[in-house]
Amino acid sequence: MIGRLRGIILEKQPPQVLLETHGVGYEVFMPMTCFYALPETGQEAVIFTHFVVREDAQLLFGFIHKQERVLFRELIKVNGVGPKLALAILSGMSAQQFVSAVERQEINALVKLPGVGKKTAERLVVEMKDRFKGLSGDLFAPQGAGETPAAIDVQTPPVDPESEAVAALVALGYKPQEASRMVSKVASAGADCEMLIRDALRAAL
Repeated sequence: MIGRLRGIILEKQPPQVLLETHGVGYEVFMPMTCFYALPETGQEAVIFTHFVVREDAQLLFGFIHKQERVLFRELIKVNGVGPKLALAILSGMSAQQFVSAVERQEINALVKLPGVGKKTAERLVVEMKDRFKGLSGDLFAPQGAGETPAAIDVQTPPVDPESEAVAALVALGYKPQEASRMVSKVASAGADCEMLIRDALRAAL
């Protein structure tokens, strides 16, 4: 099991990052809420990981904080929730926001996430609320001042940030037309890919 990686960020293509560790490049899928906190390309990053082995693929999912990985692991235990849907859920909401939505039984907020219908949202509330009771009370407490997300890298913007943002949203489970509409709503001059994705996901909620 690969549980933690420390290395240099070679590429950032939401929702995936290429991290070089001792000469080996690891492709890691990350929720966008974690992706925003990554340092710039060429800098060192520490990522907590969850390794998924399937018949057709071996996938690494990465997180900035351990509690985000804990939540991811709890999510994929829920019936009907796989790694891809868990990634989409944590891209649309931070760990703290998701915990709050479950505890307050905010079904309407959950169904706005890609791939989450009413039945899945209700199942998440029922099953996750019980799971939270068995976890440490401060596990999902807000991060300290020293752990706030780093500034988004805007030094090397993609040629077409809107297209790349749409592609990232599609990878997270949104339909192409819906992803295009979401990006168009928040598009603005000078906005890079990460900003567009962040604003589109916020607007969707």
